[in-house]
Formats: sequence, C-alpha cells, structure tokens
Amino acid sequence: MVKMVDIGSKPSVSRVARASGFIRLKPETLQRINVGEVPKGDVLAVAQTAAILAVKRTPELIPLTHKITITGTDVIFKSEKQGIRVEVEVKSTGQTGVEMEALVGVTGALLTIWDMVKSLEKDEAGQYPTTSIEDIRVLKKVKG
Repeated sequence: MVKMVDIGSKPSVSRVARASGFIRLKPETLQRINVGEVPKGDVLAVAQTAAILAVKRTPELIPLTHKITITGTDVIFKSEKQGIRVEVEVKSTGQTGVEMEALVGVTGALLTIWDMVKSLEKDEAGQYPTTSIEDIRVLKKVKG
C-alpha cells in the first residue's frame, strides 16, 4: 500500500534545507566553463535555472512529496580542482520539510551541467571515463 502522509494537523513553520552534490569534470572542461567557451552557452546560468525549475517541480518527480509554497531558492556553484560543487538552499513556510526539493534542485543542476558539457567530456569511443556525479546529500535541515 502506498499513501501520502497527512500533514493537515501540523502547524505551518519556517523551514530551510540545503543540499549539495559534485560533478567530476576534465580540467579542460572546467577551464572552458570558467572562460565561457562551451558550445551550448553559459553552463552555470542554465544550471541555475534548471535547479530552480527542479525545486518547483519536485512533486511532479517524487510521487509522495507534497506540493508546497517555496519562498526562496539559492543556488551556489563552487569550482574545485576536479569539478564543480553545487549547493541548493530552499526556504518555505509550511507543514512539511523542503529537503527533497533541495536534493532535486541539486540533481537538476548537476544533470544540466553534464548535458551542456558532454561533447567536451566524451572520449574517442563516445564514453565518459572520468565524468561522474557524486556526493549528493543534505547538508542541513532547519525547522522553526
């Protein structure tokens, strides 16, 4: 049996969740992202938009999550030696947490980065021997 949890009797309170993830990329790809020379365009701007859209559409992707009011979303990119770390913080005032929204936002951003640079990451056989998405997790969850 599958059922959505009834949150009707829970009080509305301020809620915040922050999640992060990492995409491992070739150094040459990172350089091209940093100087804006990726054929598909501005990788981080598109990934930021994808993260925000993913946050807003979480109930369409994760079947038992509740449709909630999102009051704010911040997307942060940190370029590291071997790739890009993405952090997404989601804020809401409501009856349930926003950690799933933060996780879906991170995943949406990471997948968008991969899509935008996949032509640069492929080897001669069309494979991705060094590209990977890693370490997706909730960093913090605050209620009240």
